[in-house]
This record gives sequence, C-alpha cells and structure tokens, in this order.
Amino acid sequence: MKTTFAGLKVNSKRMAKIAEILALLHETHKGKDWLFREIRQRKIKVPVKHSTNIFEILRMCPDSFLSKIITVLKDPFDPSVQIPVLTRWYHWFYTDIVASADPSVLTKDQARKVWVLNELVGRTDTFKERNPKSDVMTITGDGMVIGFSDSHEKPLHLAIELHKLLSKYNQSRNEKDKLKIRIGIDTGPVYFIKDLTGKDNFWGPGIIMARRVMDLARPMQILASDRISSYIRRLSPENKAVMHYAGEYKIKHGEKLKIFNIYDSKVGNKLPPRQQTWKLRPDPPSKFLFPKIELKLDVTNSKTMMTHHTWIWKLVNASDEPKELVSYLLSGDKPRSFADLNVIVRDGQNRKLKISNVNVNKPESKQFVVKLKKPVKPNQEVILKLEYDWEESERKYVYKLATECKKFKYLCSVPKEIETKPRVLQVDPMGTKTYAPTQADVRYLKDRTEISWQASDLPALDEYQFEW
Repeated sequence: MKTTFAGLKVNSKRMAKIAEILALLHETHKGKDWLFREIRQRKIKVPVKHSTNIFEILRMCPDSFLSKIITVLKDPFDPSVQIPVLTRWYHWFYTDIVASADPSVLTKDQARKVWVLNELVGRTDTFKERNPKSDVMTITGDGMVIGFSDSHEKPLHLAIELHKLLSKYNQSRNEKDKLKIRIGIDTGPVYFIKDLTGKDNFWGPGIIMARRVMDLARPMQILASDRISSYIRRLSPENKAVMHYAGEYKIKHGEKLKIFNIYDSKVGNKLPPRQQTWKLRPDPPSKFLFPKIELKLDVTNSKTMMTHHTWIWKLVNASDEPKELVSYLLSGDKPRSFADLNVIVRDGQNRKLKISNVNVNKPESKQFVVKLKKPVKPNQEVILKLEYDWEESERKYVYKLATECKKFKYLCSVPKEIETKPRVLQVDPMGTKTYAPTQADVRYLKDRTEISWQASDLPALDEYQFEW
C-alpha cells in the first residue's frame, strides 16, 4: 500500500518510519543540521540541498538508514552510534584559588577572589594577545584552564605575568584577603565534542595531566611537567634560569611525573612540590563482596569540619574458605594520629571487634586489619559497622566501590549555620568529574541540614565525590 503526501507516493512502512523520525527529532530538539551530519558520517549518497525540507530528505534516504536513525534517536548511548570527535594539541595553563572551599571564608569574599583572578588574568599581555579563534579556555569555578595553540612558552609567560600582578595586589592586603593560587602547565591533546548547545567542548589527556601537575603545587607555586619543560628550557636562557628540576612525583592512579618548579626572586615558590596522598578508600581483597553499603557523615564542628564517619557494610565471603580478617583503609584532609581517630568496629550483634594490626600509620592515611569474633563461612553474610573521626576541611568525600553493590546509601548531616552546596559527582578512571545521573536530596531541619543520596546496582570500581 502507498500513501500520497504532498503529491509524493511513499510506501506505508517507510511513511511510518519517517513519521516516527519526525516526532523523535522534535522530541530531542534536533534539526536539519544534525540530520545532514548523520548523512555525511554514514556516507549516504542522496542529492539534497540545504533548502530541502526534512521530509523530502528522509524520503530520498535508504530504508536501512531510516532504521538506524530511529535507533540513534531512541538510544543515543547505543555503542554502534558514531560520535564525531576531533583531536587537537594545545599548551595548557591551569590555575585555581588556594582554599577556595574554606568554610570560614564568606561566600561573598570567595566570589570576589574569583572575580579578582579573572580580572588579573585579563590584564596580562599574554592573555590580551591570545588568538580567540584557535585558543580555548573554560572557567572551572574557582579557577580556569587556557589552551594555547601556537606556542609552548605562552603558559609560562602567562604564569609569570600573573604572579607579578598578584604580588602587587597582595602587598596592601591583610592575610585573609590575599589571593593565593597554584598553577600547573603542560602540553597535550584533547578531544572536541559538541555539547547540548552545539558548542565545542574539550576534554582529554592534555587538560587532565595539566590538572595533575597543578594538584602537586603549593600556594603561589608554578609547576611544569617534564614534557613541556623540555621544549621551553631550550628556547631561551631566561626560560632555563627559572626552571628547576624538582624530582619525580606520584600522581593519581599510581602514575609518576617528572616535575619542574618555576621560580626566581620575584615569582613562584621554591619549596618542594607537595607529594600527593590520594584518599584511600576500602579496597579489600576479592574474597569479600559488598552487596549493601551505607555511608553516614555527621559534621560535628563547623569551624574545623571535624566529621564523624560511619560505614555500614554487608559483606559476603566469596571465597572457598572461612575468613576472619577484614582490612580497612582510611584517610583525611588533616594529619591525625591513629589514637585520635577514635576507631571502633562492631559486628551485626553490636560486639566490638579487635584491631589486630595497623599496617600503615601515616599522618594522612591509615590501614588496619580487624579480626572477627568467628570466621565467616563461604557465601555467609555478615554486617560490619566502622566509626571514626576525621576532618573533611575541603567539604568533599570520595568513595570508590571495591565490588558490585546492589544498594548504596549516603547521608551527610551538617549544622544549619553552614551554607550547603550539595553535589554528587561521578569520577571516571582518568579522574574527570561529571554530575551523577541523580543528585542528592536535601532536608532543612531545625538545627541541621541533611543531604542524602542512594543508588542501586552500581558496578565495581565506580567512584563518587560527595560535596556539601
């Protein structure tokens, strides 16, 4: 059977597909430009012009293409969907404000520091002379990242200019009002992917490694990777004079970077970079599964962000032998002795369990082993409850799942005088953070604010950052 539409005869099945595509295009806010990209990408040879309307374009396309378009519009996450990705190489300048999340600083004062940073960067000659058509930049909340397309030296020049302007700005201000930053520079590629507005958005190893370099920096310190330093040092005696090899430093996921510290008598900070101690989270042996996890954070001191942590685990012995030892890994934002953590572990019968070994007792990280009252048999379930006290001065908490988790719950309780900005971010293996598919619920009580989040069927190694 054939249907007549505007004088054109169309097979009824094809007409149904075209009608479905038109409805899906409207529903997903996609138009003719998107359709043209799909046609070019899939190398469909049809004699269309930009003035041709969408129905006529679809009428001339093969049936197999119509079916594929329906699949793409219904499920954009289908692995067969081709995503247009463009890779470019840039030279990166990455900076942020030190202690921008300090709860003792008023939000208005923090916002002013962000404004000052943007204003000072805008006054540098390097920024003024950038190429708006080829260079890229984005604001990161309390900082910014700028990618220069044409010169390895530009991130260095920008960093030095900015430090000199900051020195003048800070001279007449008290310690609380001084603006202190950290800077990381590197070179590397990024991918460009269209965002929801059709604008190019960049992400990739270049910007990620620049962030890793910056994370090692102390206040008012400029650090550079060996990769970009090897180019810059050879370009002029002035560059070589300010670049000092600082050594090899471990970054996230166990990688190591050779770092150069950039300083002279007027700019930079000649102290050694910070050796990162990444927050350790439970990483028990594979002999246990964790089908249910509950995390409870209770902020007990609004000035220091002292937090009472409670972990409730349902564990299952996944091995073929009885097990009686369970390992825990803890860390915090401030150095603490093990005795000051007030660690208590109890079983499902509320019996206090013995800590048999403290294997790691570093100022900001601890590892210890707990002995159960009796061995857990294969496939047997038990409940364990861990409690401890540690500051969370950055007002964010990271948790990485050791195994698949059927039910996961998070609850954070903070005093009402703290202005909360709750977010739940998902952290990918490269360390990039994106908003979790669902965000936290917030309840404002008489004396406290409660932030809660829960999820089901989470895969092993999923990592989340909870902020308040």
